[in-house]
Amino acid sequence: MSFDKKTLFELLPAFIRIRDTSLALKDGVSGDIEKEGPVQALLALVAEQVAVLEENLDQLYDDQFIETCANWVVPYIGELVAARGLNTFPGARFSQRSQAANTIAYRRRKGTASMLEQLAFDVTGWNANVVEYFELLATTQYLNHLRPKNLSVTDLRPKIAMQYVNTPFDRHARTADVRRIESKRGKYNIHHTGIFLWRLDAYSQLHSPAYKVDAARYKFDILGRDIQLYNMPQREDEITHLAQPVNVPMPIKRLIMREYPGDYYGPGKSVMIYHDGALPFPPDDAGMLSSICICNLSDKSDGSGDWCNMPAGKIAIDPVLGRIAFPPASLPSVVQVDYHYGFSDQMSGGDYSRISSFQPELEKIKKIRVPEDQASISLALAALESTGGVVEISDNELYVEALTIRVAQGKIIEIRAANLKRPALLPAGEISITGGENSKVFINGLLIGHSCLRLPLNDDTGAANQLEVLGILHCTILGNTIPTADSPPEQQQQPALIVEIPGVQVNIDRSIISPIQINEDAKLSIRGSVIDAGSEDLVAYSGPGTRYGAPLVIENTTVIGRVSTRIMELASNTIFYSGTDLSGINPFPVEAQRLQEGCVRFSYIPPGSRLPRPYNCQPADEASATRIRPVFNSLLYGKAAYCQLSAHCATEITQGADDGAEMGAFHDLYQPQREMNLKTRLNEYLRFGLEAGIFYGS
Repeated sequence: MSFDKKTLFELLPAFIRIRDTSLALKDGVSGDIEKEGPVQALLALVAEQVAVLEENLDQLYDDQFIETCANWVVPYIGELVAARGLNTFPGARFSQRSQAANTIAYRRRKGTASMLEQLAFDVTGWNANVVEYFELLATTQYLNHLRPKNLSVTDLRPKIAMQYVNTPFDRHARTADVRRIESKRGKYNIHHTGIFLWRLDAYSQLHSPAYKVDAARYKFDILGRDIQLYNMPQREDEITHLAQPVNVPMPIKRLIMREYPGDYYGPGKSVMIYHDGALPFPPDDAGMLSSICICNLSDKSDGSGDWCNMPAGKIAIDPVLGRIAFPPASLPSVVQVDYHYGFSDQMSGGDYSRISSFQPELEKIKKIRVPEDQASISLALAALESTGGVVEISDNELYVEALTIRVAQGKIIEIRAANLKRPALLPAGEISITGGENSKVFINGLLIGHSCLRLPLNDDTGAANQLEVLGILHCTILGNTIPTADSPPEQQQQPALIVEIPGVQVNIDRSIISPIQINEDAKLSIRGSVIDAGSEDLVAYSGPGTRYGAPLVIENTTVIGRVSTRIMELASNTIFYSGTDLSGINPFPVEAQRLQEGCVRFSYIPPGSRLPRPYNCQPADEASATRIRPVFNSLLYGKAAYCQLSAHCATEITQGADDGAEMGAFHDLYQPQREMNLKTRLNEYLRFGLEAGIFYGS
């Protein structure tokens, strides 16, 4: 029963209610049912406190269960089941509540491989696989207990099994290794268990136009690069299930996809091809799979530029190079693809949620959707020039058009990809951005290639450019060239952002950008991003036509190339992967003009740099400079492990940030904390006598 004001009033004797009503109408306003007498006013206060008491009583019941209890109760329930607390960090995919809730389920299956795998996933948020190495030891065969899978001689005939050699799914027997697995040296021994974590994730690109090489040849990547396709992990529904290759984000191999095409190809799976707006095969599964073949479409060795193994009657797919070849009898006019690519984190745009980065003040202003409301971005911008608003691109298409962004005085324009989308923009020339006084421009979620953003001194009418703020969020801007594996370094140094006007505030967040040239009187803030000049010896940051760029605030960022700034206002948790000037003009890898101002902390600074006195930066002295140096798995944009720190990198860098996380663009992944949480929980759930080693599958 709810004791609200009306219920309490009706419980009173009738003469009190009549008297109270008459007092409410004493002011002469007859029939005013909204008036309250003194008793009703008093009961309103009583009812309010009764409601608080009722809610508290209901919560007391809810507090008995971990799923519904208040946050302050979670540690107490966790203590009752002796659940160990974990190190929390921003954006963690686990909570103390879930860990306490799962503790009983963990203990029921304590020591089993499937339970350890589920624990690793729950604690780290990464896909995991557990390998019990005592099952993979080569043994002397005993007639009463034959173990034909544990022979000391490896059978090379099973072609699928050979594809997984030296991976977590390698099931070939080995001789015993007496080194400890905790040191990540020895694996194959009786008491060893390996836990593999996939730090890379698979991100989808759906209904994206394929890059056309010629009438018969296409590439999955919209910019025409060769890329490795990744498997979309299939969900594991039961804790007793051990992960298989289809359950983790692994690169797709040719032979495996050829043997099991149904696991990787089709609607809602890892790879899909559409041409001329429809499926290029019969709708049933048998017809769909019989219309494709998986083969090696690499370049011929004769230097002609032709591909090997061009198909005669089927559509050929090369998942390692990301290439497609159509047979001569069915050449398409329009090709769209679904595919997945690998990357470390949610940055530079893609199929992850970016709603929190949208400008909230623009949600009630005019929004134009492309291509629903306007056919092109330029038409949408022209319609918003005087009023401001949002241009939202709602698909993953390629837009090739000339763009000029103009903003009226005091207005804001945001050009953004719709949530979970990453369209590509190839402008015809540079993108000029101009605005009136107090105007702002935000660009969110776009892939921009073969161009740069320029903030000129004057607009096309000759008026001064007074743009106040430029925000670049979750974008990839590759400048005038797109780096590839065989392109020389001197072709990878075109700037992606040129700022000529003073006074403007430029903010870059979670983006990948080619070199920046910015007026020394402007302001720049960079966070969680990669600034890539293509080589450590080239210039990544400077002024347009001058040596020094604007005062710089840079946090949790990886910079590949040399930096020259007027003032290093703040550099924190940043890797400056900078070399020497090949021309010999500037001897400093990283340089600030003014040394009396600014702060540099918890960052990697190459020896010979000229900066304000650093605080807790690496290397600490010249003697350790050779050992303490960033080691990356890849420095080529487009590779899945782009800018990912190698497992061989010094711990002073992988755990050198101010909070114990790694320096650089992937600081916010908090990888050391994730691994430490897993180590903390493993001791409780390992079987007696077993040792566990944590390895990275990617």
